Amino acid sequence: MASFVTEVLASSGKLEKDDLSSKISKMSRKVEDTKEEVCDMMNKRYSEFLPSLQGSQELMVQVDEVSKEMDGLKNCIETEVQQNVHVAVAEYAKLKQQLEKNTIVITMLRHLKEFHSAMEEFNKALLEKKYVDAANQLERARASVDSLKGWKTSQLLLLSALSSELTVQRENLIYHLGDEWKLSSDSWMCTTEPAGVKSFLKVELNLSHACNKDSEAKPPALLGCVLQALAIQGDLQHKIKLFSQVLLKTMLKPLVMYPSLSVRVSEQPGEGTIMALQCLQESHNEKSTPSQVYSKLLLVLRTLHSHLLGTVRLGPCRNDIRILLNVTVLIIAILGELIWEEISQCIIHECLLYSIPTNNSQLEKYKTVIKETEEFEKSLKQMEYLQGDSTELLKYARDVNCHFASKKCKDVIVAARKLMTSKMHNTVKITPDYKLRLPKLPAPASELKVKQETIKDEMTMENTKQLSAWSLSLPSCRISESVQQLMELALNTLCEAVGSSTQCALQLFFTVRNIFQLFYDVVPTYHKENLLKFPHLAAIQHNNCMYLAHHLLTLGHHFRARLPQPLSEGVATFVDMVPGFRKLGAQCFLAQMNVQRAEMLERLSTAHNFCNLDDEDNYIAASKAVRQVIHQLKQLGTVWQDVLPVSIYCKAMGNLLNTAITEVIAKIMMLEDISSEDGEHLHTLCQTIIEEGPLVFIPLAEENKNKKYQEEVPLYVRKWSTFKELVIVLRANLQEIVDRWADAKGPLASEFSSSEVKNLIRALFQNTERRAVALTKIK
Repeated sequence: MASFVTEVLASSGKLEKDDLSSKISKMSRKVEDTKEEVCDMMNKRYSEFLPSLQGSQELMVQVDEVSKEMDGLKNCIETEVQQNVHVAVAEYAKLKQQLEKNTIVITMLRHLKEFHSAMEEFNKALLEKKYVDAANQLERARASVDSLKGWKTSQLLLLSALSSELTVQRENLIYHLGDEWKLSSDSWMCTTEPAGVKSFLKVELNLSHACNKDSEAKPPALLGCVLQALAIQGDLQHKIKLFSQVLLKTMLKPLVMYPSLSVRVSEQPGEGTIMALQCLQESHNEKSTPSQVYSKLLLVLRTLHSHLLGTVRLGPCRNDIRILLNVTVLIIAILGELIWEEISQCIIHECLLYSIPTNNSQLEKYKTVIKETEEFEKSLKQMEYLQGDSTELLKYARDVNCHFASKKCKDVIVAARKLMTSKMHNTVKITPDYKLRLPKLPAPASELKVKQETIKDEMTMENTKQLSAWSLSLPSCRISESVQQLMELALNTLCEAVGSSTQCALQLFFTVRNIFQLFYDVVPTYHKENLLKFPHLAAIQHNNCMYLAHHLLTLGHHFRARLPQPLSEGVATFVDMVPGFRKLGAQCFLAQMNVQRAEMLERLSTAHNFCNLDDEDNYIAASKAVRQVIHQLKQLGTVWQDVLPVSIYCKAMGNLLNTAITEVIAKIMMLEDISSEDGEHLHTLCQTIIEEGPLVFIPLAEENKNKKYQEEVPLYVRKWSTFKELVIVLRANLQEIVDRWADAKGPLASEFSSSEVKNLIRALFQNTERRAVALTKIK
C-alpha cells in the first residue's frame, strides 16, 4: 500500500519536492558543520600554530565530498525548477536562495583549501630549492587570499592571520633568493669607499659557476631559477639595479677614467671566475684613448655575459608589461638598459671629448675612432646589452666636425683669456718694416694661375704693388708679447677655418671676432688699477690697441677669398672693430696723462703761488716744487723711452711740460708786487725750467739722436715762447720791455695782451714817471 502511494506521489512530483527540501536542510546543516571545522582547523594551524595534519587532510576530503554533493543537488534543483516552474516558482526560489548562500560558503572553503595546499607545496619546494615552483605557489596563495578579501560577506577572523603568513613566507623566499644571488654572482670585495686609483685595486667580482662534462664553464641552472623567482615576486629589477650601480661605480667607470687601470680575469678551480682591477704601470697620458676604453669595457661585459647572465632568459612576470605580450627577455638586456646611459655619458665626457682633434690635419685620422665606436656598439648588440639603432655615443663620435669646431673655439677662447690676463710688461719691439707673417694658404678659388716661383713655405701680407715703403706700417714702438701671441692665435684660428666646412668655418671666424671683443672688454677691466698706477703699462696698452687696430684693417681682406660662403661674400671683416680699438687705446693713455697732470699740478701747488720769494722758506718750497716737476717729467721720459712711437712720445711730453709752464705763468701773472729780489728768484726758477725742460725729450735710446727733438720743443710745447718772453721780462728794464712790445708788433705783443704786460710792469716797477710813460706806450 505504501509503495503504491509512493509511486502515485512520485508521478505527480510532490514526493521528489519533499525529498529535495529535506536534502537541502540536511545539506545546510552539513555545510555549517564543515565550515566550523575548517575554520577551526585553519585558525589552529595559522593563528595558534597547532599541528593537525591528519585532521586537516580529512577535512579537505570532507570539503571535496560536500562540494560534489552540492554540485549534484544544484543540477537536480535547476532541472526540477525548469520542469515545474509554473507550479512552484516561489518555493523553488526560496530553496535556490538558500542554496546560493551555501554555494558562497563552499567557494570560500575552496579558497581556504587552495591557500593551504599552496603553502604546503611552497614549503616543500623551498626546502628542495625549487625556487620557481615556490614563487608560483606563493602567488597561488596570494590569489586565494585576494579572492577571500573580495567577498563582501566574508568576515573570517583568520584573514589577517593568512595575510600575515603570506607576508612572512614571501620575505623568507626573498631572503633565500638573495643568499643564492650573492653566492653565485654578487660577491664584491672592496674594503673601503673608492677614493683614488689605488683604492680600486681592492675591487674584485667573484662569478661562481658549475662546469659541464667537457669542463666548459656555463651559468648554473640554479641562477636562472633564482632570477625567475625574483621576477615572479617583482624583486628582480631592484636586485639588478643594485648590481648595476656597484658595477658602474667600482669597475666600469674607473676603467674609463683612469688609463693605468686594467682588468684581470682569472679562473679559480672550485671557486669560479674572478674579475679584478689592476694597475700594470703608471700611464703618462691624462686620459685613455677610445680603443683602450672599449677593449677594457668589452672584456668586463663579455665575462659577465659568458659566465653569469648571458643565457638566463625570463618569461612573463608579475607586474610586468611582458605578461600582456607573452614574451621572454634576457637578464643581460635588463642590465644593459640600466648601465648604458650612464656609462655612455662617462665615455663621452671622460674619453671621446679629449680625443677630438685640435686641428684640421687630424680630422682624417679620427675616422678610426668612429669605426672603433661602431664596432664597440656592434659587439654590445650581439651580446644583447643594446637594443635598437645608434645611440648618443655613436652620434657624438660621428658628429666630429661640430665637436672639433666647438672644442677648437673653446680652447682658443681659453688661451686668449690666459694671454689677456698675463703680465703686460714683457714686450717686443715693433719696427716699420715689421710684417705680419702667415702660414702658407691655399690659393683663392678666383685665381686661375699661380706662378711657381711665388710659392714659398711662408708668405707675408704684402701686395706686389705698394704706394711707398712705409704705407700702412706701424711706427717703432713696443707692444706686449702676449698681444703678439694673441694675434698669432687669431691667425692660426683663421687658417684652420680655411678649407673647413661652412659650419666649422663660421664658428672659427666668429670665435676670432670674439677674441678681439674679449680683449676690448677684459683687458681694461682686469688691468684697470695697474693701467692707472703705472705709466709704462698705460703706454704699452696704448700701443697694443693701435697694433691690433692696424692689423684688423686688412686681416679680413686677406682671408675672405679663401673662406666658404657667406664669409667670402663680405661677411669676413674686422674693419668695424678698428675705431673701437683706437678709441680704447687713446682713452687708456689719456687717463694716464690726466693722472700725471694732476700730480704735477699738486706739486706746483706747494710753491705758495711763487709769492714773497725773498722769504727763504717760500723760495725753498717753490724751488722744490719746480725740481719735483722736472724730475717727474724726466722719469716719464725715461719710462716711455723706446716704448711709445716718437710722435706720440713728443706730443705727450710736450703736453705735460706745457701744463707745468702754463701753471707757472698763471701764478706769476697773478702777482701784484714783485720786488727786485723776488724777480731774480723767479727768473732763476724759470730759467731752470727753460734749461732742463728740453732735456726730458728723450724718445730714443740713442742719446745722440734725441738732440733733434730737444731743439723742437716749441713745436710740442704751445706756451714755450710765452714762457721765454716772461723770463726775459722778469730781468728787463722798462725800455727793454717797451722795445720788445714795439707798438704791439714785437715778440712780447705776440705772446701777451696789453693789459697783461701793463700788470707785469706795475708789479715789477715802482710808480714813477718813467713807469707811467712806459705804460702809455703799451697799447
